[in-house]
Amino acid sequence: MVDWDAGQYLKFEDERTRPSLDLLKRVPLDAPASCVDLGCGPGNSTELIARRYPAAQVVGLDSSPDMLAKAKAHLPGLRFEEVDVARWETSERFDLIFANAVLQWLPGHSALLRRLVSLLKDGGCLAVQMPNNLNEPSHRLMAKVAQDGPWAEKLAAAAAARERLGSFEDYYAWLRQAGCSVDLWQTTYVHPLDGAASIVEWFKSTGLKPYIDPLTPEERSGFLHRYEAAIADAYPVQPDGKVLLRFPRLFFVAQRGSN
Repeated sequence: MVDWDAGQYLKFEDERTRPSLDLLKRVPLDAPASCVDLGCGPGNSTELIARRYPAAQVVGLDSSPDMLAKAKAHLPGLRFEEVDVARWETSERFDLIFANAVLQWLPGHSALLRRLVSLLKDGGCLAVQMPNNLNEPSHRLMAKVAQDGPWAEKLAAAAAARERLGSFEDYYAWLRQAGCSVDLWQTTYVHPLDGAASIVEWFKSTGLKPYIDPLTPEERSGFLHRYEAAIADAYPVQPDGKVLLRFPRLFFVAQRGSN
């Protein structure tokens, strides 16, 4: 995929920050000394961590130069580094590894979680939130439009860009095997948005990227036109003119060495 667009992402900043806040509230640490925000994006989640733990050393990691530029401009007192999270290696050990809406892009969650837990200090926490919406109309329709259009061959692999999440039982077992206690839950957020076009705008910075990034400008316009028409059918307009975007998200907080 091409670089992430921080400006597009931040069009829905309040809605995107809420899961980070909900996740952070469940972290059972009083005074961690070292925290890392994996896939920090424009820094909205990093700011929450730094605000809750003002004495901690907090670092934000992301692979997107555009996202990091926004984060550094907004939070000049914090440390940010360009890192491919999939290949991240470090000799440091952390009290908190926070990963909001990033691990769904990475494969092999059993091994990945084992590796991340190994980077925690004893008693440290791995706090994770991942969108669990591949079965929602928003994402089923992305795949359908991709398969049905003249771009079908070009987009044959697009649906595989997102990792299909495991079950609750999978994550519980993987984290227990890694030596952690596990707090696991799912929340379905319901976002009132201003029509089908707003749903398209929401996903242009995230879920739609594997579908639209490979296309020419003309193809991209055609794809988004078909997708918006399909979205309009799937999300009926409410009496106040809004449409309701359902957005399930899977959460867990795993604490190393705690039973």
